[in-house]
Amino acid sequence: MRRFNPRRIFSLALVAIMAGLAITAPGRAQNSLVFSALEVDLWPEYDRPSVLVIYHITLPANTSLPIDLTLRIPSAAGEPNAVAVRDANGGLFTITHTREVNGEWSAISFTPTMPEFQVEYYDPALTKQGNQRHYEYSWPGDYAVDSLTVEVQQPVGATEMQITPGMSSGTTKQDGLTYYTSKAGALPAGQEFKVAVDYQKNSDNLSAESLQIKPSAPVSTITPARSNLLAMLPWILGGLGVVLIVGGGVWWYWQSGLGKSQPNAPHRRRKLVISQENELPEGHIYCHYCGKRALPGDRFCRTCGTRLRV
Repeated sequence: MRRFNPRRIFSLALVAIMAGLAITAPGRAQNSLVFSALEVDLWPEYDRPSVLVIYHITLPANTSLPIDLTLRIPSAAGEPNAVAVRDANGGLFTITHTREVNGEWSAISFTPTMPEFQVEYYDPALTKQGNQRHYEYSWPGDYAVDSLTVEVQQPVGATEMQITPGMSSGTTKQDGLTYYTSKAGALPAGQEFKVAVDYQKNSDNLSAESLQIKPSAPVSTITPARSNLLAMLPWILGGLGVVLIVGGGVWWYWQSGLGKSQPNAPHRRRKLVISQENELPEGHIYCHYCGKRALPGDRFCRTCGTRLRV
């Protein structure tokens, strides 16, 4: 009969505990991460008849990069519209991600290589009853946050904006749209944060349809530059006429043979070579906010960071 050995039982139990800690360590290490800042932008009826949700996230300066992260978004939203990191120059570049559906939430996993990154998706939870609009947003509390800010964009044509919890009185930005901001402060991991948005709107027009690139200053008919140009126009036309007369005389002199010093010299035709760098490829995309041209494959403006309409 084998004797009971307490020391052996204790050793086996210790091994089992260490194995369990090794298995759960990665998940626990991820949940212990604290976001330095999280800004949530809610844009109802911006360029789709839904709500564009944008996460601007900043990691602590001492975070070891790259790091594996997982954020949950509503499963009804489908694939995220973009997952991107912001480089040192402020440009946004998309990175790969995976999506795993688990009930009403989908886990979006990715590995940022920079401390600032952005995730955005379209939430179809916006409801419409006649002219009344209602939307509820929820931060699921995947990570602790030192500073949480929520900003709501008022759709073009919307009235009677009601946001819960209450926000600022509203500020009009350079794009001409009104934004309401609330600073929720710090949140621990696992704590949800919800925002309800209600407003009236008598059309289905989207805000992006009314945004146009505007000149930095209007050109008036009485500006000094225009007045000087009109005053100099007769002189310009007169000079152009002189150039045409002289040029025509030189051309006639050359064609008549009087200007040929070597009449028997063969004419050599120079080949015109156009560099590919000077060719203008078709399909350029320009930022609707600042007007700068984007490169192929960009989802965000390299100058101002605005999401491109691609």
